[in-house]
Amino acid sequence: MIVARTIPRTRLVIANWRRHGLSVGFVPTMGALHEGHLALIRRSRRMCDRTVVSIFVNPTQFGPREDFRSYPRAWSKDQDACKREGVDLIFAPRVNVMYPEGNVTLVKVGALGDLWEGAARPGHFDGVATVVAKLFNIVQPDMAIFGQKDYQQSVIIRRMVKDLDLPVRMVVAPTVRESGGLALSSRNAYLDSLTRSNAQSLHRALAWAAAQIKTGETSISRLSRDMAAQIKSGRRFKVDYIGFCDPETLLPKKKAMRPLVILIAALCQVSGPAFGRRYIDNVLVR
Repeated sequence: MIVARTIPRTRLVIANWRRHGLSVGFVPTMGALHEGHLALIRRSRRMCDRTVVSIFVNPTQFGPREDFRSYPRAWSKDQDACKREGVDLIFAPRVNVMYPEGNVTLVKVGALGDLWEGAARPGHFDGVATVVAKLFNIVQPDMAIFGQKDYQQSVIIRRMVKDLDLPVRMVVAPTVRESGGLALSSRNAYLDSLTRSNAQSLHRALAWAAAQIKTGETSISRLSRDMAAQIKSGRRFKVDYIGFCDPETLLPKKKAMRPLVILIAALCQVSGPAFGRRYIDNVLVR
């Protein structure tokens, strides 16, 4: 396994693979790898000859009061996990490699980035789109694999790939969950045992709403109210938003008619009186 810290080194390795006619799969991450990331790596290895994983905590997608500095970092464990999973190349740049002095260009994602998470975190998706576009240009993969947990992100990146004619095939893999239903996330490291148990209410509320829709319920106000009550019952989470929307445009629906995606975000009270850490989840109802 090769570890590259610079763009020229990364491009040199991949160019050598290309000369031998090998296909390249890419899994972009911010590190603190968990089983969800490893599932994406395994899919890449099944579908491509070589697999690249990026590990980079991207500062441009964090707001001024968010957890960039405290975001979980576990370089040694991440490197060991990639080696066990058969990753061929880790691209782990420093911030000044990705954003050298004088860098001013951003990818603006427009209206899709102003909805839901974008409304709660202004500029977040511009930061995501910018770093992913840069990574795609550096790695130039045949295929890029993302997880469904970050549903809005996957829709935005797919739109960017289409709009900018990027020669990358997007694959979105199912969310990997703990036994209680909690979606795996690097931020789960913040949770103690009680809060982790309460966090499972997000998935339970989503699964309940999906089941109600499949039996004919169409009232979004009724579903949202009952979902919020389920989540608040544990007294560890505060609902930020619940969205019933079109799976492609992410525009809100007037009725809970299939197909739709239900998006949810909640703030977790990890310690003290303030609600802070954000947790998101979703379910597709076909």
